[in-house]
Amino acid sequence: MDKPTHLIEFETMLLGRHLLGAPRSRRGGGHLDRSAYTLLSRIRMEGPMSIGQLSDAFGLDASTLNRQTAAMLRAGLAERIPDPDGGIARKFRITRAGELSLDAERARNIGGLERVMADWSPDEVAVFATYLKRLNSDIENLDGRPWPRP
Repeated sequence: MDKPTHLIEFETMLLGRHLLGAPRSRRGGGHLDRSAYTLLSRIRMEGPMSIGQLSDAFGLDASTLNRQTAAMLRAGLAERIPDPDGGIARKFRITRAGELSLDAERARNIGGLERVMADWSPDEVAVFATYLKRLNSDIENLDGRPWPRP
């Protein structure tokens, strides 16, 4: 860990583990898995999306997305609809149950972050948020897949 980038790599690995790994796998029903949380978030931001659009947005192959979207369909979190723009491909739209699940999961995540950062000053939280957004934006720009932001 002789370079700051080595430490950043290590800490982002741990961050992914803490936010997306073990705590989620131990939780009971009613919680979204990481793929559903991410897919539903993107569909909410952009509106209905086809498998092809999701593949372009996430850089994932269609078979992976078919498995992930099938699970969301079975859970009632999303539904398939005809393309509102008249295209041939059917699209996935978030359902009311999906909206409620996404909102509940986001609230749990925010609550957890607020507990973790309870001793941080508002300025520290704001600076961290700014750098985290910059890191993500720079990764997205290099990858050519910018994420829509509110």
